[in-house]
Amino acid sequence: MEIQYRESRPGADDYWRLYATTGWNKKYRLSQQDLGQAVGNSWCVVAAYDGSLLIGAGRVVSDGVLHAMVYELITDPVYQGRGVGTEILARLVAKCRQAHIRDIQLFSAQGKRSFYEKRGFRVRQDDSPGMEFVPPRAAPVR
Repeated sequence: MEIQYRESRPGADDYWRLYATTGWNKKYRLSQQDLGQAVGNSWCVVAAYDGSLLIGAGRVVSDGVLHAMVYELITDPVYQGRGVGTEILARLVAKCRQAHIRDIQLFSAQGKRSFYEKRGFRVRQDDSPGMEFVPPRAAPVR
């Protein structure tokens, strides 16, 4: 089946199931309602589906002008390595760039830094946490 990408918030049950695959809730101890509120307050959400099954999602929290932060880029472990996370991230970044947001950042999960570096993010200075997106430089106009 072809994977479908939607710029929409997934249902609370589906997102709860996907979020559980990360193990992050051991730290955050979110209820399903808490997680639903967090997603609902997002500026942009991209969700990936295999049929009706939610297999990936990512979200951006932003002021819509200056700052945007990518949170919770999740791909179901069964679907990892198939480009799902790459596509979700590309769509989130594109949405930010279309809105002319000047500063796109993220905090990556442990061991995932190279994934983001390959997709245009770079590690910030030691005194600046997280990573930020750096668009490729355009060729000089002649």
